[in-house]
Amino acid sequence: MKLPLQVTFRNMNPSEAMEAAIREKVEKLEHYCDQIMRCRVVVEAQHKHQHQGNLFHVRIDLTLPGAELVANREPQAHQSHEDAYVAIRDAFDAMRRQLEDYVRKHRRDIKTHEVPPHGKISELHPAENYGRIMTTGGASIYFHRNSIINADFDDLEVGDEVRFSEESGEAGPQASTVHLIGKHHLVD
Repeated sequence: MKLPLQVTFRNMNPSEAMEAAIREKVEKLEHYCDQIMRCRVVVEAQHKHQHQGNLFHVRIDLTLPGAELVANREPQAHQSHEDAYVAIRDAFDAMRRQLEDYVRKHRRDIKTHEVPPHGKISELHPAENYGRIMTTGGASIYFHRNSIINADFDDLEVGDEVRFSEESGEAGPQASTVHLIGKHHLVD
């Protein structure tokens, strides 16, 4: 971390034990991401209620390159936050999840779905029951009438956009399944 950890206690006396627990949890966050520039933690005791003890509010602000992450644990939502250490644990768990998402996005570990091969029908030979697809890469792919999945072969026209599954055939590449794209076409 480039800037030192900032721990603030509000409406309560500072606690060395609590600060040590916070420092330990910040070190664990640094294992997930070594790009943390600054971390501020505020532990606040809410006013005493008649029927319950103090509730603790914990806020963590992390500054990272291009992002600021905030974890807030509100005591009204969690009666277990009568214990400051539980409130701290919950806040750091929430921050760890946010930090993991941040790291995944910056490592580009986000799932991407591969765009299936696609192209336009360049030739149709109804009498011989086949046609050809011109791919975006310029290859010519053979397809048979029986390969059409969501349309009728006789309704196809040259220039229709299709996506397909390619396989090797006796005379070169061929499409085993051909789907007419329609209005919702794929973008390169």
